[in-house]
Amino acid sequence: MTAPASVPALRIFAGATEGRLLCEWASGAGIPARAYAATEYGGELLGELPGIEVHAGRLDDADMERELSGARIVVDATHPFATLASGNIRAASLTVGCTMPAPARPAEALPKGVVSVASIACAARFLSENPGRALLTTGSKELAPYTRVADFAERFFVRVLPLPGAITKCIDAGFSPSHVIGMQGPFTRELNEAMLRQVGAQWLVTKDSGTVGGTAEKLAAARDVGARCIVVTRPAEGSGAFRFGKWKTRSYGSSRARRSPRLRALPPARRIASSKLDPYKPVIRQ
Repeated sequence: MTAPASVPALRIFAGATEGRLLCEWASGAGIPARAYAATEYGGELLGELPGIEVHAGRLDDADMERELSGARIVVDATHPFATLASGNIRAASLTVGCTMPAPARPAEALPKGVVSVASIACAARFLSENPGRALLTTGSKELAPYTRVADFAERFFVRVLPLPGAITKCIDAGFSPSHVIGMQGPFTRELNEAMLRQVGAQWLVTKDSGTVGGTAEKLAAARDVGARCIVVTRPAEGSGAFRFGKWKTRSYGSSRARRSPRLRALPPARRIASSKLDPYKPVIRQ
């Protein structure tokens, strides 16, 4: 296996906010790193940072092993729900023999009345049994379960990234353009509230993306407009989950220039893992 010409010891799979923050920290601390984003859009969001190489585009197994050859530490900062990507990253890291930590994203404490479900399919089933319009904020990758609800085209509004591919998926799935909202977050409480009022939603469906992912703003907005939330719980974190401040101190020293208060403040998530939920039985918070 031939390693790439330039082989920074630190590699960051930056599919979520934590990835961008890690890149900013490494750049500011003078630590060379190579960051990976699955799409050109994701690469653009990382921006241009001194000392940070950005690779935009998906990697197959062989590409990933080749890219990670020569790495010492590989950080999986992909989205909490990107379980397939995380599995591939972990497998490649084990193959090339490097350490693979993953940042622990804090979850929101879910208030009374929130419906917790193990999957998007379960959320769709719950909606099929409970009337009312819904604002779906779970992305464009798993739309099929929603389309199996009898009157989905009239009841459901989808909020996705403003990318041609995402919009096309919604249209192809049967959602009319008037029921598709293309916007890039983060979204404030007020903006979430305005959208819920605009579409007349009685339900808001979201993944448990934690504080960083804007869950608190969604929950607060739904409460303000009298809507209820359906939250898809996250997969359980692996043993490599870490508190960033402790990991960077152990891996790169503790000099003041290398501290990252924003990341150090992220505690491990505390939540009900989706593996502990009945995939067809919602849990309503009491």
